[in-house]
Amino acid sequence: MKEMNGAEIMVRSLEDLGVTQVFGYTGAIVLPVYHALGKSPIDIVINANEQSSAFSAAAFSRSSARAGVAVVTSGPAITNTLTAVADANADSIPLLVFAGQVPQNRLGTDEFQHINVKEVFSEAAKRVILIAENTDIEDTIKDAYFFAKTGKPGPVVIDFPMDLQRKAGVYKGTDIERYRLKYDQENHLGRNQCREFFGLLQRSKRPLLYIGGGLNSQAASDVIRRFNKKLNIPSINSLTGKGILDESLDTSLGMLGLYGTPYANMAIQETDLFVAFGVRWNDRVVQKVGEEGLVAEIAYIDINAEKVQEVRATRNPKFSFIGDACTVLEDLLEYEREHPLTLMIDEWRQRAVALKQKFVLNYNRESDQIQCAEVMDHLSRRITQNTIFTTGVGNHQMFAAQYLKTLRPHSFLTSGAFGTMGFSLPSSIGAYYANPNAMVIAIDGDSSIKMNMGEIHTIGSLGLPIKVLLLNNHGDGMIRGIQTTLYDKQYTGSERATDAHFANIARECGFSWTRKIRRHEELEPSLNDFLAAEGPCFLEIVIDRDETVYPLIPIGKGYKDMILGPYIKEGAVV
Repeated sequence: MKEMNGAEIMVRSLEDLGVTQVFGYTGAIVLPVYHALGKSPIDIVINANEQSSAFSAAAFSRSSARAGVAVVTSGPAITNTLTAVADANADSIPLLVFAGQVPQNRLGTDEFQHINVKEVFSEAAKRVILIAENTDIEDTIKDAYFFAKTGKPGPVVIDFPMDLQRKAGVYKGTDIERYRLKYDQENHLGRNQCREFFGLLQRSKRPLLYIGGGLNSQAASDVIRRFNKKLNIPSINSLTGKGILDESLDTSLGMLGLYGTPYANMAIQETDLFVAFGVRWNDRVVQKVGEEGLVAEIAYIDINAEKVQEVRATRNPKFSFIGDACTVLEDLLEYEREHPLTLMIDEWRQRAVALKQKFVLNYNRESDQIQCAEVMDHLSRRITQNTIFTTGVGNHQMFAAQYLKTLRPHSFLTSGAFGTMGFSLPSSIGAYYANPNAMVIAIDGDSSIKMNMGEIHTIGSLGLPIKVLLLNNHGDGMIRGIQTTLYDKQYTGSERATDAHFANIARECGFSWTRKIRRHEELEPSLNDFLAAEGPCFLEIVIDRDETVYPLIPIGKGYKDMILGPYIKEGAVV
């Protein structure tokens, strides 16, 4: 036991938890914490703003098995942080946010830069905690860390009044194993449940695996890959489920949904058993199995009890279980070893392969302008096991999800459920610090990059070896596409006649390699140079403003209404 002030107890507790990195922005009300961090081995990255700090911390979580940590000050710092916290909550990402707060005796007043943190985050965080007079700071922080990672993961916001940051207290050094054990609540399948699940599979002629972000960990990826190596069931994935299964497999059909691959959206119309692991049934998948016109038996496994109960009430699954999908898959594999299973689904496997071969993704190869899909097609051929992508939100995000064949989990970081523009740059910083030996590529659009453009300065000034790939169509491409379809091509607010020379801005901010290109013949050599260069790299590619993401499903329609567009043609060889 040792006497310390509250800020020092907080920092020592983070050290005990193995935290090596925090992201944040300073302010007067949180200076005691920063003073304590300055005497700690924990590294600090100061982002351009608090939203970016929380995005970087969340990306640290998204790209590793650890929970990221952000430290921000009071007032506007809190409201700035809200968007990133809500984004993490929507995608079930563990995150700890420490918010500086005015002294206790000024809570609820009109004190400078004061806001009610609990009210701000009440619907956007997994939990909000106010450090009070009698709070055990060490216990609260260590408990919050494991709580954020347990069950349905999510962000925890800790509101820390300045007087309690300064107040003397006692650090006890409580063993973190106590907290780990507290939240180690594995739910296992019983033998009868395993028998029931495999009975469904054996009766099925056309089973389809649907893999969501709930399996986006190395352990879960390893076990689902072992499971499917044994059974070879055709699979599809959500946007945040990319990389969990090997996308190079013939029976891996890619992303489902509004802008999903044609073969994924076709396979879901033909399946008779929809086996969903770790998914939220998000509206981006458009039409859901169990709704009118999409009939199949359902097996659903997820750790979120509320979501499982909802599916039970609305879709009548034949099998459902509340628990960690990784644990469930281990139980199923153990049962299958004792009771070997052979699935008679060769015809369905061949059908899945045929769909993938007959409806190949394609784009306008005759255009005199570079296509975003063309860039992703070229980039996909250069992916290695060591590549991590982050994306902004917009057309470039959907093209990246369609074309990039990611090889492992934690390698495609994107804002899924909340769809937050400005996500890519700060997330690339968090991904780099969690994976300093990886090649981190931040893919962004000209609209999305401007949301958190200050992170160009963060990357450049710190000399981070992050590669920023900007697809510039001088407009809001996805919105423009909707305006083309529904608003008689009236492009109010979604296009720009001129724009900044972003590559020059990157150079001024310290990027060691920058280039801007417009012509097809420049694309391949520029990508090669971009990927080979060292240090912060920035490649700006001017692309076709009129390019539309295909396939697409019109708003309010189902998978049978999917529009392939003018370039995806049955049987075409590309």
